[in-house]
Formats: sequence, C-alpha cells, structure tokens
Amino acid sequence: MRNFIRIQDVMKKTGIARSTLWLWVSENKFPKPIKLSPRITVWEEEKIENWMKEKL
Repeated sequence: MRNFIRIQDVMKKTGIARSTLWLWVSENKFPKPIKLSPRITVWEEEKIENWMKEKL
C-alpha cells in the first residue's frame, strides 16, 4: 500500500522550502505530486525517499 504525505511533511523530511519544492516540481527536478482535490496535494512517500537516496 502506498503512503501519501502532504507538503508540510515533505518539507520536514527533505529540509526544502515550499517555494523551492514547487520550483523543482515545475523544472522536473522533484517528483510530481498527486492532486486529490482542489485544495489537497500529496506526494508518494516512497518516491520522495527514492529521490532523497539518489541525491546522496
């Protein structure tokens, strides 16, 4: 089963600021989020962890 995390949790996990996250998403440097509703956006936790492993 996939775990989804919100932007606050992504920021805590990666140490990256909100504006930088969105910039990197737009530049395809960070995993794309999933839009659940107009006000709820989530990321797959596994994709964030894999991205972090690639950057180390």
